[in-house]
Amino acid sequence: MAEILSVGIDIGTSTTQVVFSRISMDNLAGYFTAPRIAITNKEIIYKSPVYFTPLRTNILIDGEKVRDIIAKEYKSAGFSPEDVDTGAVIITGESARKENAQVVLENLSNFAGEFVVSTAGPDLESIIAGKGSGAYGYSLENDLPVINLDVGGGTTNIVQFDCGETVGKACFDIGGRLIRISEGRITYISESAREIAASLGIDIMPGDVAEVSELRQITDRMAELLAQATGLSHRFRTRELLEKIRTSGSSLLKEDFSPAKICFSGGVAEYIYKKNEGDPFRFGDIGPLLSESIAGNEAFGKERLLPAKETIQATVVGAGTYTTSLSGSTISYSPGIFPVKSVPVLKLSRLECEAVEKGNEDLLRDKVVWFMEQCDTSLIILAMEGPRDPTYKELTILGSTIVKVLDSVLSKDEPIIVVTEHDIAKALGVVMKQLGSGRRIASIDGVKVEGNDYLDIGRPLMNGLVVPVIVKTLLFG
Repeated sequence: MAEILSVGIDIGTSTTQVVFSRISMDNLAGYFTAPRIAITNKEIIYKSPVYFTPLRTNILIDGEKVRDIIAKEYKSAGFSPEDVDTGAVIITGESARKENAQVVLENLSNFAGEFVVSTAGPDLESIIAGKGSGAYGYSLENDLPVINLDVGGGTTNIVQFDCGETVGKACFDIGGRLIRISEGRITYISESAREIAASLGIDIMPGDVAEVSELRQITDRMAELLAQATGLSHRFRTRELLEKIRTSGSSLLKEDFSPAKICFSGGVAEYIYKKNEGDPFRFGDIGPLLSESIAGNEAFGKERLLPAKETIQATVVGAGTYTTSLSGSTISYSPGIFPVKSVPVLKLSRLECEAVEKGNEDLLRDKVVWFMEQCDTSLIILAMEGPRDPTYKELTILGSTIVKVLDSVLSKDEPIIVVTEHDIAKALGVVMKQLGSGRRIASIDGVKVEGNDYLDIGRPLMNGLVVPVIVKTLLFG
């Protein structure tokens, strides 16, 4: 068994946190079988205070101040960059912009040279938060439908899990810092907060006195909007208002979804689970009022409330990294593709894989476009189990579907890279090349990955017989 030290850095619109963890890995295969390395345990050994994310503007990160925070927390944790083996930086919310990812990468290069640096759009952030809160694990282990609402400063990310499968995700501009207060007066109001206030006939402006009763009406309406969005309440029709405050790039939740459990994460969730006492404006915003409104809304009944494993930040813990080698007899690749580093993996579910094997181009195209937008990336690795013993006709349908879709979506200079679990990569790669798109193609099998994984694929070794593959698995806690 081996142990590595990993760090997770979570940079959101409102808050930033650093988490150090010890990750254990072991070979779970028998003595006479191929190695199967897996993560067997994770232990959080240091968790930083939650910082307000330093910004130069409302959406652009101050990279130097972020670096100062990270340096301070490395020192507080008692570690140096040389001690850390791997890790991940996740940028979410309005901070998830391409220029922000570049700023973070440049400023944290001394701390995160080999880390995954990833942006997550609103849908992907919903899934990440649901995994970090424990909602995903509860749904998987108990075969139950569970919904998670990650209520943060600027948005609420919602995900629906059914027996561990993600069946719906959405995001709305509802959060604790949409109205900010200082010295008893309102200093900032977001556009979505104005829309919600206007729906109540309330007109508030920066400079106005912060009236608790008036602001409570607004947070009560926010809570009811969340109940309406999740289908848990039908007290009044709010579809037009919901569409106005839907976060750009967000998907739609599954209708007629009846969760057995409801889980909350995010900063506002801290006071949904425990009694809220003290000055309602002690954090300079409406967060405490919003938590009271959600806790008091009958749609989120206590009998279905699932305690979250993590509330203030359903955060990335870090990344477990392990290496595997693949035989040249089972891979096919065009010259000049490798090496590639930290490429996000789009893992198709079993049902999605079956649909693609039957030639469903629309499903695959929608999935690929969605994933690339959420990750803000131009290159992906498509992963699937793949059929076990396909006929040539079945391989041709699968290869044709993949090539047609990715050829139409990827930019011209990006390769098509496919990884499968079953032993079909050599034949699949030959079929895809014969289709004649002219694009560089790589097909590799024997690689088991999950959603939220990233891959490094190194230069071919031993005269091209082997390519090293490094799997970077994000961990949440």
